[in-house]
Amino acid sequence: MCMALASVLLGWLNLDAESAGYVWGTALPRVLPTTLILAVVVPALAGVLGVAAAWLVAVHEFPGRRLLEALLIVPLAIPAYLLATVYIGWLDYAGPIQTLLRAWFGQGAALPPIRSTGGAAITLALALYPYVYLLARGAFATQGQRALEVGQSLGMSRWQGFWRVGLPLARPWIAGGLLLVMMETLADFGAVAAFNVDTLTVSIYQAWFALFSLPTALSLASVLVLVAAVVAAAERRTRRQRGYTAAGQQARRVHLHGAGAWGATVALGTLATVAALAPITQLLVWAAQHASDFDTRYWAFASHSLSLSAMAVGLLLAGALALAGLQNRAGRAGHLLARIAQSGYAVPGAVLAVALFTPLAGLSNAFNAATPADWAPILLHTSLATVLLAYATRFMTVASQPIEAGQLRITPALRDAARSLGLQGSRLWATVHLPLLRPAILGAALLVFIDVMKELPMTLMTRPYGWDTLAVRVFEMTAEGEWERAAVPGIGIVLLGLLPVAWLMRSSDPSGATDAA
Repeated sequence: MCMALASVLLGWLNLDAESAGYVWGTALPRVLPTTLILAVVVPALAGVLGVAAAWLVAVHEFPGRRLLEALLIVPLAIPAYLLATVYIGWLDYAGPIQTLLRAWFGQGAALPPIRSTGGAAITLALALYPYVYLLARGAFATQGQRALEVGQSLGMSRWQGFWRVGLPLARPWIAGGLLLVMMETLADFGAVAAFNVDTLTVSIYQAWFALFSLPTALSLASVLVLVAAVVAAAERRTRRQRGYTAAGQQARRVHLHGAGAWGATVALGTLATVAALAPITQLLVWAAQHASDFDTRYWAFASHSLSLSAMAVGLLLAGALALAGLQNRAGRAGHLLARIAQSGYAVPGAVLAVALFTPLAGLSNAFNAATPADWAPILLHTSLATVLLAYATRFMTVASQPIEAGQLRITPALRDAARSLGLQGSRLWATVHLPLLRPAILGAALLVFIDVMKELPMTLMTRPYGWDTLAVRVFEMTAEGEWERAAVPGIGIVLLGLLPVAWLMRSSDPSGATDAA
């Protein structure tokens, strides 16, 4: 991560006067306001959707809850650029919905333009709210029955209990999900480009591919890193010296009845339909229309995608757990190292790939120049190890946020009690920490698996020759303007992304038993 950050920051040192003028005089004034609007609006919308859905499924029982609990995670498996393609196809002026409106109400009937900042914000919120939902769901489910009963004993209604007990105790988990949403929004390129919205990330790609200026692209990328670092530091500072443990048995779900029960079912069913079921149905229709494209190569694409995702999960979970242990033992130095390791998520994948690719290519050339000519060339910049290094640099935040939040449920008194029984070091971690962190680890594994499954630019630039994935195939189709044909590999990404969702739902039901109100 330090190597990548150094490459990004060195972009400022290599700027010439003309490029610096473009950065400060043209690019930033034009795109920074839109970027900041999306960085605020998308997490706000995703937070409302994710927190409300998590509170309903974790604390309440209503018809269809178990099915909806799983379906609400599904949008995470749909790449945002595919979701954008589906919504633009439906809601654009020439799309079926607006055409139908004009047929019913006359030629003057029209919806607000979908290719806008608002359209991009809503689409990104629908694609990214599962980050908040998944973390908040685990937080609400593990708050403990006693905490909620104390609120009820003080005369609080369910709504007051949510605002004054449930929400404050879940704050680190919700903040972690919002931080992931914000970073993903800042780094997104495919979706905002589809909506014709200029953001800082779009300017980075323009500087790279139109101006052919890598220093300009890297200097713009450093602004994203700075914004994300400031927000993350401010959030951690606000929760300093506060406790978020909730002792007691796990809270039992409250049965909803009548209009409340069916209202919850309809609301969450509508969200799942709009964000997942309807877009997947459209992708299936397009994929069926181009089923002849499917051949034996797709088994290799799927195998490569699964292999890379599984290896990345193992590597990143190990790294996240190591960082968590380091922060517990190394004080401020450990926290600083953790912040550095987690800072790559706000950098666009393509820029981060170049930041790693350039120094590794230089090392490869140096090694090859120092070895005999008949030796096989060393290619540090295009290997599976390089791909995994790029994933570790980009997605360490995704793996670390759930585990960091999960540690807040482990009280100092519990650790002291374990130490009094002779548990120290690795035995303490294996006996006390890991069992209590199991829900957080499962959530982190799910997020990493799906993010790697749909990741494109780093895989495209650093993979070994012949290691094409489903995401690379989507890129090849869309680069040729074959958006509907891209649904064939796109639906493959979605279906493979559903595998860990199904496994997670079968492996754990963190809310425990149900109970009548």
